[in-house]
Amino acid sequence: MLRPLLTTALLLIQLAAHCWGFYGHRQINYYAAFLLPPEMLVWYKTQLSFLSEHAVDPDKRRYAVAAEAPRHYIDLDHYGTYPFDSLPRNWNEAVARYTEDSLQAHGIVPWWIGVMQSRLTTAFREKNSARILKLAAEIGHYIADAHVPLHATANYNGQLTGQQGIHGFWESRVPELLAATNWDFLIGKAAYIPNKQDFIWKRVLESTAAVDTVLHIEKELTAQFAPDAKYAFEPRNGVVVRQYSAQFTRAYDRRLNGMVERRMRQAIFAVASFWFSAWVDAGQPSLKDMATTPWTTEDQQEWEQLNAAWKRGGRMLREHE
Repeated sequence: MLRPLLTTALLLIQLAAHCWGFYGHRQINYYAAFLLPPEMLVWYKTQLSFLSEHAVDPDKRRYAVAAEAPRHYIDLDHYGTYPFDSLPRNWNEAVARYTEDSLQAHGIVPWWIGVMQSRLTTAFREKNSARILKLAAEIGHYIADAHVPLHATANYNGQLTGQQGIHGFWESRVPELLAATNWDFLIGKAAYIPNKQDFIWKRVLESTAAVDTVLHIEKELTAQFAPDAKYAFEPRNGVVVRQYSAQFTRAYDRRLNGMVERRMRQAIFAVASFWFSAWVDAGQPSLKDMATTPWTTEDQQEWEQLNAAWKRGGRMLREHE
């Protein structure tokens, strides 16, 4: 009975390899709040639980909304070679060249972040606390995804190079094992971003430039480790699962020279800076009198629907919590 259970768990872990994992996304949104100026932090501090908990809503939405998945990635290598000049950074120009269907098929994360940023700015301008929190939590998710190398390649899970599972390894196993005791996420202050499009495209290009290193080092280490040293059976939220061993994970992190921590820190800074920029562009409205529990009936219903779809389509994803 044990082997089928473990096999099922591993398959679902691979299906879950879309993002930083629940742990990573929650940490990124949480620490981003502390980079905000006092005028924003006074309210954001009261909403830390919401921002952290709902950082994972976009991943749950994958199971309810067909159009959701492309918002998390972009297969830049589909468009030639670095720096992919054939792909216009402007959405309308990109649609004119490749068609919207083609763009959707290969991911739209940098453009979707622009859509979300516009919505967040409007919510700040209207002082709509429910919309601000919902949009802030969710744009944090997409920005964080843009910082993951394997979100910027068609070989997103090593499936083209015989390295299946590397996606979840890089963005879930490494931070979950090392972040709590070894990494520092208090990294200064948010900054205003004049050109959001240029900023996020720079980060996406950084991600795709790191893909070869992410894959090559894992392959080198695999050749040096025996299978029973590369993997280990360890408890995870009350279930024993086969996963990358602590020894292999630490060796990989050392060989990457702290890449995962560095990208996570950059994601925290970017999330905070996009929040801050939306507030500035909205005219820096006072947040002191904002509601402390901005949760509408419609929001609650949507959240319940997301949870229901997630439980039906990805019940084992709860292991990330």
